[in-house]
Amino acid sequence: MKITPHLDLPNGTQIVTRSAILDETGQVVCIAGAVGVIVAAPPDQHSPYLVSFSNGAEAWLARAQFSVRKQFQQDGIERFGRSVLAETNLEEFIIYRCVTGSRAYGLDHDGSDTDRRGIYLPPAELHWSLFAVPEQLENEHAQECYWELEKFINLALRANPNILECLYSPLIETVTPLAQELLDLRAIFLSQMIFQTYNGYVMSQFKKLEQDSRSRGEIRWKHAMHLIRLLLSGITVLRDGFVPVRVDAHRERLLSIRAGEMNWDDLNAWRLNLHKEFDTAFQNSHLPEQPDYRQANDFLIRARRSMVK
Repeated sequence: MKITPHLDLPNGTQIVTRSAILDETGQVVCIAGAVGVIVAAPPDQHSPYLVSFSNGAEAWLARAQFSVRKQFQQDGIERFGRSVLAETNLEEFIIYRCVTGSRAYGLDHDGSDTDRRGIYLPPAELHWSLFAVPEQLENEHAQECYWELEKFINLALRANPNILECLYSPLIETVTPLAQELLDLRAIFLSQMIFQTYNGYVMSQFKKLEQDSRSRGEIRWKHAMHLIRLLLSGITVLRDGFVPVRVDAHRERLLSIRAGEMNWDDLNAWRLNLHKEFDTAFQNSHLPEQPDYRQANDFLIRARRSMVK
């Protein structure tokens, strides 16, 4: 049974005993599975709660002796869901797999990891079941992550840079006919929203770099490189209507940043110039204001239907 973290529970919380509760003489105060109500919370997480039961009895219970009733009722569904998923190899339902990261950008070196990303589409029966399928399948050791199709589409509609780069990766390893249909539709995810989303990422990353400079006296140059790379990518998307993954034209300058060979003033000057280009690209962009939600939704429904036996 799942153990609830030691969080303070307020008076009035209904609980379920995990085992029979005995008094000092060994008499049963209440049976296992009895419902009680917390009437006095402890001063710290190591002290017991005073619980009142429907038979009029009261007992001091350690947190490990009971479950919160709502969580107790949910545990069964969660255990059932875990058992079903354990019997299902969700990786069999990967419909798209590509290489992203430095190898896709053309910024890799001999020691670079191979990052794989993609999409999985589980059987309809799992979507119809009592429990939710995982939003993503992750293997940190293998540097792999596969998003469930609906999650992937939602992130793409929000102009998530990592997801858009996944759709435009030049290094594709697995693509089913259904995934190819999505790749053929990938332009529906490109819109002027990229300006706001990419700017949000860049501003957040630049703030972290400034904090590193103040607190540590140095910055994470790899992060600085990707900040510049993201601005370059955003400019091209807004101006030319596609996501550039490889950065051949800027490779040497970007690698010099990662190596710490470009000083901060030059880096910041490049960043500011790119921001001006980004603003101009946004003002002159022919992309729609928003992505094509209807086509994305229609594709998702078709994909769901294709997984019905």
